Amino acid sequence: MLAEFEVLVGDLVNACRIHYAGRLVSLAVFGSVGRVTPRPDSDIDLLLVAEPLPDGRVPRVDEFQAVERQMASSLDVARRAGLQPALSPVIKTPAEVTQGSPLLLDMTEDARILHDTDGFLESALARVRARLRELGARRIWMGNAWIWDLKPDYRPGEIFEL
Repeated sequence: MLAEFEVLVGDLVNACRIHYAGRLVSLAVFGSVGRVTPRPDSDIDLLLVAEPLPDGRVPRVDEFQAVERQMASSLDVARRAGLQPALSPVIKTPAEVTQGSPLLLDMTEDARILHDTDGFLESALARVRARLRELGARRIWMGNAWIWDLKPDYRPGEIFEL
């Protein structure tokens, strides 16, 4: 099963490089596929950073459909092998990544960077990791999900920034 997911990830990198070409800044998988612990029903969570991008989520997802079309035969092969993969993209510009997002918290732990022009995403994640260390933050498994205790010594009314 792991081998099938790795083939899908490789095909995904190629499809994104072809479609986004010189606009592609960074591409990373995260979640169970990023941790290399997928289940047969795991989706492929990915962060795609490109510039320029259309404004708004819907136009970006519409543009990503070209990648999904390129991936159709690979996804069919995986389904015939008993997997149920789906692509779950988060599509951002470099400025949006730099602005910050809760998504980056978990990515500091489980992202696998697949394409990274000039080390953009690695640098962004390194900045988040450094800030989490400064705060003494920790990621805790609670029930069936990870949660973040961003500032274990937090006092009511205290204001802090990530």
